[in-house]
Amino acid sequence: MGNFAFIDNQNLYMATTKNASEPWKLDMQRLHEYLKKKYKCDVIYLFMGAYKQDQTWRYTEYQKIGYVLIHREHGETLKGKKTGSVDTDIVFQVMHDLVEERNLDKVVLVSGDGDYKRMVDYLIKKDRFEMILLLCKERASSLYKAISNKHYAYLDTKDMRTKLGKVKGGELR
Repeated sequence: MGNFAFIDNQNLYMATTKNASEPWKLDMQRLHEYLKKKYKCDVIYLFMGAYKQDQTWRYTEYQKIGYVLIHREHGETLKGKKTGSVDTDIVFQVMHDLVEERNLDKVVLVSGDGDYKRMVDYLIKKDRFEMILLLCKERASSLYKAISNKHYAYLDTKDMRTKLGKVKGGELR
């Protein structure tokens, strides 16, 4: 048995680049290796939002690294207008894998979104939760302050930025 990771990619992107007070570039290869090594994740899902034809090259790169990509389904009238909101997809996949997948031990979640709090509480109670990697201390939902700090960590610390940030010319960027 091993752990499975579930990453809210829209949340990840916004917290590290768009909304961060000190933006940084996360290296997705390093994140994948970190989750495999530190949390013993056998499966690492990356929830991407709506599929965009012009991003096919990026999806291919993520799959080469080892991510399992899941795109948000949208009806024909919303295609091109709506991209994110993968919260229910992540909750569904977690519950599906807990019920159907015999090899899932514990869940690792990568997000700062408070919408997952009820699921996290339930999984902790059932001893099926390993960790939530909160993306940004200043923007993480305050709901997670109620759980034990053994179940959460922040990705935007200096140490984590060094471990997971992109390096160009010997310097983090």
